[in-house]
Amino acid sequence: MSVIIPPKLKKGNEVRVISPALSFSIISKENRRIADKRFKNLGLNLTFGKNIEQVNDFNSSSIKSRIDDLHEAFRDRNVKAILSVIGGYNSNQLLSYIDWDLIKKNPKIFCGYSDMSILQNAIFTKTGLIMYSGPHYSSFSEKLNFTYTYNYFQKCLMSNKNFTLSPSSKWSDDKWYQKQNNRHFIKNDGWRIINEGKAKGVIIGGNLCTLNLLQGTEYFPNLSNSVLFVEDDENSTPATFDRNLQSLIQQKRFNKVKGLVIGRFQKKSKMNSNLFNQIILSKKELAKIPIIADVDFGHTQPILTFPIGGEVLIDLRFGRKRLEILKH
Repeated sequence: MSVIIPPKLKKGNEVRVISPALSFSIISKENRRIADKRFKNLGLNLTFGKNIEQVNDFNSSSIKSRIDDLHEAFRDRNVKAILSVIGGYNSNQLLSYIDWDLIKKNPKIFCGYSDMSILQNAIFTKTGLIMYSGPHYSSFSEKLNFTYTYNYFQKCLMSNKNFTLSPSSKWSDDKWYQKQNNRHFIKNDGWRIINEGKAKGVIIGGNLCTLNLLQGTEYFPNLSNSVLFVEDDENSTPATFDRNLQSLIQQKRFNKVKGLVIGRFQKKSKMNSNLFNQIILSKKELAKIPIIADVDFGHTQPILTFPIGGEVLIDLRFGRKRLEILKH
C-alpha cells in the first residue's frame, strides 16, 4: 500500500471541527472564543460539523451523527483539514461505518490525539493516508504556555520541510481548562535516553491503551519498519502501562519495530524513572532498539504534532537526542 501525504494547510484554508467522541457542548464559551481567535491568527477559517453539539450516550452524539460529520468533512472539497473537538472513549464505535474509499479519494489532514488514535491508526491502515497526532480544537483554548504546541502545529501541518523535535522548556499537568490563569508549570529536565541507537521508520501509535483496542482487528497497523510513539493518560498506572506495553509487544511483526518513543506520563499515574526503567528492562524484545522517554506528547501540555504514517529518524548515539521528521 502506498502512503498518501495530504496537502498542507495555507492561509485562507477552511478547517472543519468535528466531534468523533466527546461533544462540543462540554467546551465553555470562553474557551471557544480563545480557540477561535488562535485559528484566526493563523489565517485559517473554521467551520463546524452539523452534529457536534448533540449529546447522547457517553457525552457524545449518535454513531450516525458522528459518521455523517466525518464523511461530510472529507467529502467537502473546500475543507482542507479536520480537527477533533476533544478526545473521549468511543471513537471505535465508528470503524464499521466508515467509507474508506471516500477518505482515500479525498485526502486531507486529520489532527487530534487521545481517543483519536483509534481513527488515525485505522485510517492509515485502511487507506495509507497519513494522519496527525497533535492538538484538538479545544487545545487551542489554552491561554498560557501554548507557544510550543502552536509552533509544532505550524511546522507539521503548514510546511513541507523536514523538522526536528526538541523538548519544551516547561510543562504542566493541571486542569488548565478550568483555571486558565492559575497554572503550575514544571521545569523540563529534558528527554531521557533509555537505549542508545539509531533507526529510521514509519511512525505508528498515539495513546497506548487506545491503540491496543485495535488488536486482532483489520484496523491494526502493520508494525514492520515502524518507530512506535506511545503514551498513556492519567488512568494508567505502572502496572497497567506494563501490561499494555506487553500486549503491544506480543503483536505480529513487533520484532520488526525499529525504535520506541514514549510520551510524558501524567503525575496521577505515579510513574517514576525507577519503575519505568524496571518495566522497560524487563522486556527482552526492547533490548536492541533505541528508546527515548518523557517526550512532549500525550496528556501533559504542551504537545508536539507528528505524522502517523510519516517517517522519522531517531538518533540516540553519543549523547544525541535527535528526532527528525522526514516524511509528513
